[in-house]
Amino acid sequence: MEKKFKSRKEEYKTDSGIEIPSYLNEPVKLEDPGEFPFLRGVHKSMYRSRFWTMRQYAGFATAEESNERYKFLIQSGTTGLSVAFDLPTQIGYDSDDPMSEGEVGKAGVAIDSLEDMETLFDGITLADITTSMTINSTAAILLMMYVAIAKKQNADLTKLSGTIQNDLLKEYIARGTYIYPPSHSMRLITDIFKWCSVNLPSWNTISISGYHIREAGSSAVQEVAFTLSDGIEYVKSAIESGLDVDEFAKRLSFFFNSHNNFIEEVAKFRAARRIWAKIMKERFNAKDEASMKLRFHAQTGGSTLSDKQIDNNIVRVTIQALAAVMGGCQSLHTNGKDEAIALPTEQSVQTALRTQQIIAYESGVADSVDPLGGSYMIEYFTDQIEAKAWEYINKIDDMGGASKAIEFNFQKSEIENNSYHLQKDLESKKIIEVGVNEFMTDLNEDHIIFKVDDSVRVRQMLKLNRLKEKRDNKKVNELLTVIKEKSSKSENLLPFILAAVESYATVGEISNALREVWGEYKAV
Repeated sequence: MEKKFKSRKEEYKTDSGIEIPSYLNEPVKLEDPGEFPFLRGVHKSMYRSRFWTMRQYAGFATAEESNERYKFLIQSGTTGLSVAFDLPTQIGYDSDDPMSEGEVGKAGVAIDSLEDMETLFDGITLADITTSMTINSTAAILLMMYVAIAKKQNADLTKLSGTIQNDLLKEYIARGTYIYPPSHSMRLITDIFKWCSVNLPSWNTISISGYHIREAGSSAVQEVAFTLSDGIEYVKSAIESGLDVDEFAKRLSFFFNSHNNFIEEVAKFRAARRIWAKIMKERFNAKDEASMKLRFHAQTGGSTLSDKQIDNNIVRVTIQALAAVMGGCQSLHTNGKDEAIALPTEQSVQTALRTQQIIAYESGVADSVDPLGGSYMIEYFTDQIEAKAWEYINKIDDMGGASKAIEFNFQKSEIENNSYHLQKDLESKKIIEVGVNEFMTDLNEDHIIFKVDDSVRVRQMLKLNRLKEKRDNKKVNELLTVIKEKSSKSENLLPFILAAVESYATVGEISNALREVWGEYKAV
């Protein structure tokens, strides 16, 4: 009697709803890497010339403690720093503000003034390393602090290299660390574009972020579509402010998530490159090919990590990191195995970095450009993701663009709906998460938990008091008044923010000066 086998799944689809064929048998013709539309990579030789930047995201407690972690990472072989700021710093409150209670130094490092930034980078030569700062609403302030340190180190600002996230639209969509209404946020962003195009030409002025969109529960297709729609909005805003597209577009960068579905993730990165190249060439008439290249940082998926059987997270991170590399990332952060339960320990951070190094030096995948290009399955998925992403982009265009769509709550509701269905699939075991809803164990797991206690706030408050006693408070107040005056006019704010920063005005003081004029955004 013939034995009947039951399929492992009832249907084979990705989280984005793309049907997975069992096999394909169609020939594929591809452009060369480094050529428009850059499907196969933004550089002709990719990692044969140099590896991606291994950029571990770190920051906690005080500047002194984070400085020690950065030096440990540099000694361990990281090739780029990535700064995590605490929530008060992200939303423009000093450590002594009542709003900061319970949050100082917890989700990142506490930075109140230039004095803290000087400590954060003590012993680190900024000209010798690239730095990424995950900061949005207060990006102009933190960037000017970084510039002030570089000036003190006599660095050539035209060669200073790094990135600020500076992506406010995704804050209204998915993350929430906004301060001002969207129009004022866009003004700060374009001010940064303009100032950096003259003074900091090698700096990536924005990292248009899909990472947090994916963390909020979007699909891979939504991540691409909503991120690139935000990118369209930033380009439009910059052009409307008087900038030539080829003057600023080559310094735009992107930030994507890398999740578990290996084939879909590789294809996602390739599709995003092709879509953006077409947008820049056909919609915005960019002439410089550098303006058409989508360069991106990737981070492995924090929301995919489990607090159960946390060693399994090392495997997840490895798969995700490999997908980012196979997809052609320019820089990469790999999560620590313990990040579902706490800030990562030094040991888990080193393991995460070693994961990248093993992929780079031992796996062989970096030895050829676009190693999966031409695979029937990869090309099929790339085409499918592109087609589905364009549907979303066109829908957002019809609404009047990303900012208008945010007002209609479109992106947020689409993400929430997708997140709901993902959770239902997890609960019904339509999706298997090893160690979470299947293959559970009763074994007790003992982990070293890295903790930041509330004494950080006390120490920061003492430092703030000492700073305010020794600085020229009359000069600080005069400079804050100038910022308020200029914020209601069209003049670029960055020179005035830089002057205030160099006089040791604090993040909270500068943010409050702008709050007085612009007000705060309240979500509906």
